[in-house]
Amino acid sequence: MLAVVVVMGLLAACGSEQSGAGNQPSGGGSQSRSIAGADKLAACPSVPSRPPVANALPDISLPCLGNGPDMRLSALRGPLVVNVWAQWCGPCRKEAPYLAALKKKAGGKLQLVGIDYADPRPELAVKFATEQQWDYPHVVDDEKATQQALKIAGPPLTAFVDQDGAVVYVHRGELTSQQQLDQLVREKLGVTW
Repeated sequence: MLAVVVVMGLLAACGSEQSGAGNQPSGGGSQSRSIAGADKLAACPSVPSRPPVANALPDISLPCLGNGPDMRLSALRGPLVVNVWAQWCGPCRKEAPYLAALKKKAGGKLQLVGIDYADPRPELAVKFATEQQWDYPHVVDDEKATQQALKIAGPPLTAFVDQDGAVVYVHRGELTSQQQLDQLVREKLGVTW
């Protein structure tokens, strides 16, 4: 019986390895995702190489969920809102419209980046991000590479990054209203519209 369980576990692991999901958390180059609909997502921009600063996002590179190069998180500068989400996460689904509305309202005054976290179904993540009309780039953290640095117990988590690249505030759990998110952006990043 134990042999059957071991064989089934190995077969399941092989199946997930062959999904083409791009499982490298710190890959070095441009990631061409072969996920249906990924080309409809905002492409990840090329981020200039910058030295990490104190209290920065973790110094790792993650592959783009859509098209574009891997993104080195510690090189990102704000004002920036980073949202950790997964398509299987109920609270992430509830707060999704607030993030889409924030991007529309704030325009060029604020950047947003999504991190698709521990998500075993990248095709459903692409579908979800597209349905939510998230018009900003998303990266993939299917190996939980950001977990320790951001102290992620699970999604959702929203980090606020200032113009110098420092994480000035982390909101753990669901954002419960548009007013709450807008107020956090004003208070923590000084961005108004």
